[in-house]
Amino acid sequence: MTTLILTVAGSDRPGLVAAVADIVDARGGNWESSQLAELAGVFAGVIQVSVAPEREADLQQSLRALDGSLTVSVHTGADAAADAARPISVHVLGNDRPGIVREVSAVLRSHQLSIQDMTTETKDAAMAGGRLFEASVTATVPAAADLAALRADLERLTSELQVDITLD
Repeated sequence: MTTLILTVAGSDRPGLVAAVADIVDARGGNWESSQLAELAGVFAGVIQVSVAPEREADLQQSLRALDGSLTVSVHTGADAAADAARPISVHVLGNDRPGIVREVSAVLRSHQLSIQDMTTETKDAAMAGGRLFEASVTATVPAAADLAALRADLERLTSELQVDITLD
């Protein structure tokens, strides 16, 4: 089977997920995994599907028929790396300000971590006023990574950005 990664985006309205699911199913594909959301009136998501190699071109062509209602980009998935990478979780919480994602992701990049999942949110700070920023990140850590150095760099960010960062 061939793994395809679909990225989808379009003005939110009922039936968008069903439209993609119908095409995947009609072309013999299997919907494996997805992360879908509505953000500021736009439906967006990432979907992993598997399909027999001989049906891949037909599936991709059929997805192009959604143009106008939903923009779909198709990427061929890579085989999972067999190195000794392990998952790690990073949680960030603090007053919202520009640059938090940039700074945290730069530290992760400098230690060769690959982000597998990241969720961010801003919300009103009920007691203190203002806005709170919260992020949850799952990343893979290469076997050769220096976790003490990673922890030190993240701790440095806590004072610079005035946020709490926990590493599990």
